[in-house]
Amino acid sequence: MKLLHLPRQPLVGLAGAAIGGIVLADFIVAPILPVCLTIAAAAVLCLFRPAVWLAQLLTAAAFFVLHLVQITDAPGKALHAQLGDRIRPVTVTGVVASEAKISPNDYSTFFLQLETIDFAGRAEPNGATVRVRWKGTPRLGDEIRLHGMIEPIPATRNPGVFDLRSYLARRDIFDGIFARYPSDGAVLGVGAGNLVTRLATRARAWMEETLSRDLDNSPDVTAMINGMALGIRHDTPNDIEEPFQQTGTLHLFAVAGLHVGIIAQLLWIVGSLLRLPRIAAASFIIPALFFYSAITGFHVSSVRAATMAAFLLGGIFFDRPVFALNSLAGAALCILAFDSNQLFTSGFQLSFAVVGAILIARDAIFRTLLRPSETDPFLPRSLVSRGRRMFESGYRLIAGGVSVSGAAWAGSLLLIIWYFYLITPISLLANLAVVPVAFCVLAIGLMSLLSAPFSHLISVVFNNANWSLAKLILGLVQVFAEVPAGHLYVERPHWPSGAQAEMTVLDAGAGAAVHVRDTSADWLFDVGSARDYERFLRDYLHSRGIDRLDGLLLTHGDALHIGGAGPLLDEFKPRRLIDNGATDRSSVHRALLVRLSGRELAVRNNFFRFSPGISARVLYPPPHLNSKAADDEALVVQLLIEGKHRVLLLSDSGLPTERWLLHHPNELRSDIVIKGQHYTGESGSPDFLDAVHPQLIIATSAIFPAREQISNDWAQMVRARGIHLFRQDETGAVQLQFFRNGWRATGFLNQEILRSSSR
Repeated sequence: MKLLHLPRQPLVGLAGAAIGGIVLADFIVAPILPVCLTIAAAAVLCLFRPAVWLAQLLTAAAFFVLHLVQITDAPGKALHAQLGDRIRPVTVTGVVASEAKISPNDYSTFFLQLETIDFAGRAEPNGATVRVRWKGTPRLGDEIRLHGMIEPIPATRNPGVFDLRSYLARRDIFDGIFARYPSDGAVLGVGAGNLVTRLATRARAWMEETLSRDLDNSPDVTAMINGMALGIRHDTPNDIEEPFQQTGTLHLFAVAGLHVGIIAQLLWIVGSLLRLPRIAAASFIIPALFFYSAITGFHVSSVRAATMAAFLLGGIFFDRPVFALNSLAGAALCILAFDSNQLFTSGFQLSFAVVGAILIARDAIFRTLLRPSETDPFLPRSLVSRGRRMFESGYRLIAGGVSVSGAAWAGSLLLIIWYFYLITPISLLANLAVVPVAFCVLAIGLMSLLSAPFSHLISVVFNNANWSLAKLILGLVQVFAEVPAGHLYVERPHWPSGAQAEMTVLDAGAGAAVHVRDTSADWLFDVGSARDYERFLRDYLHSRGIDRLDGLLLTHGDALHIGGAGPLLDEFKPRRLIDNGATDRSSVHRALLVRLSGRELAVRNNFFRFSPGISARVLYPPPHLNSKAADDEALVVQLLIEGKHRVLLLSDSGLPTERWLLHHPNELRSDIVIKGQHYTGESGSPDFLDAVHPQLIIATSAIFPAREQISNDWAQMVRARGIHLFRQDETGAVQLQFFRNGWRATGFLNQEILRSSSR
């Protein structure tokens, strides 16, 4: 585009050069001194021989060094290298650097900027930041002393789940401290840390309280209003945010250009009423916008919007026109200069991609949409009927909204697929309906805040008006979210593996969840606990592009295996359900059976097909089995994949089940065994393993309780028989891929790979 090469927009090229330098520094480690000398020489050359390419090269080199310094000279990384990977007790002092988020079990989670740390018998100064969980109630800016256990931030153990470790590593946070009791910490002082942040936090608390007045009976609506106006997300339930995500309207909870634009417009009106000169008004509005950004927690979207607004308003000081795309590039340069790691965050990428797409593509889309409705340009306007003119005005308004929504959707499409595994064609319509109402919610919220110091009653009136509008938004979003094919979950793009079928044994601790897939079907064996479903299973299924399951098999009534079945049935609606027909005393299982109808009961020698390429045979339990323990009634299923590979799923079966299988005629030999732990801790007997003769065993192994962890003696016995063991406390989830001539197993956590051998 010619727009990108105009001399008046030099920051666009410089921003591209800066991004290139940062990306290069993230992959290439180079000595800083030679690069700095090269930059100095280039700067001198640039003074004598100015050139655009030289300025861009200089910018790329400068940001290369900036990012290199940031990722190498990092106190958090240095502390992690000093502590290592083992857990150890520490005593620290520091300043609370973020607002504490209170969990349902009353633990506070926050970031702590360290001042001193004592883990070797003496206190040493340290400037690293750590993540803390403590059963206390600290406030931002409190100076505290804390005694607890420090350990590395845990790695993600299942695919398709938010990677907290990588996210925090970009913020130079590598370790966390756990303090179990309130007495493990003490507040030494208040009012430390950044003054602006503390003032902004207090202002946000007042605003949150003001916007919530007289809305105590509607916590969901209150959370939504506070999320839209102040960027407070942690109080918004997931079941409210999900429809916004599915309709492409989740950006309403991210304080961005819409919110900052309303604030700027309101402040400009105030400046006009006070008859302030343009320069004085701009001098007042710019810092006010950044303070509002601080109130929202310095989210990238709000900082970007405030910085861009500052560039636009900055033209007033020089009496020069300011181009929006150039201002966007300037905002990117400022943010990256402050923190180059922002480039690798989803918020930064989505924010700039959406705004950039709007600035580049909006006008072209708008002109294209206007062509069908335009009247003959040679026809005098006096001859155009009033109805026709009204139609054109309304059409132009709708076309303007569609052009902005379409450009934003196109600009964010690839990133939304990459980060959220989601395509939302319904967002084009949803944003047209919801954004105008959201604008009113924000405007009325601001009126409530402005009137609160003078009249409590007027503020409450505004809040109740907002309640009605927020309810309308929730209703509209829910309707759009239920439109067929309005949103689709898709798998992240990847290079084809050539596998004919796949199995993913998810790491559910003491529970279990196994996903079986081939080209025509997706089945799930067990679902883990209710917490597991929310914690990783739901996100994993979405990451595989699954909107609906073809089948669900429940092995037995253990809540750690089927506790998440209720919400899974609601959301993924399996077409077939196979449930264990044995009676058990599980209240979770009985409650689940109440809501199920027409279920298929699995009995011994029951053959069924998952798909044309995968068949299954239920080996256990026999009919009319009556056992005291649910683990002794668990289904044992053998899969035959593509007529070649056998996989035996034992669930939590123990020695009684193994003895029964050995004394009844069954073809037990299998390539792979997937097993849990029996409630007694005894399973996988030598005789049974000899009969099955697997190449690989994938076994759950949880730290607590002790019986759920694999013993070293059993592991040695397995390996002595030439069987490879994947312990899930070491591998995390395990992916199995079945090919025409063999199979491959890969541990998600340690990336260990095992390939099948011919026998």
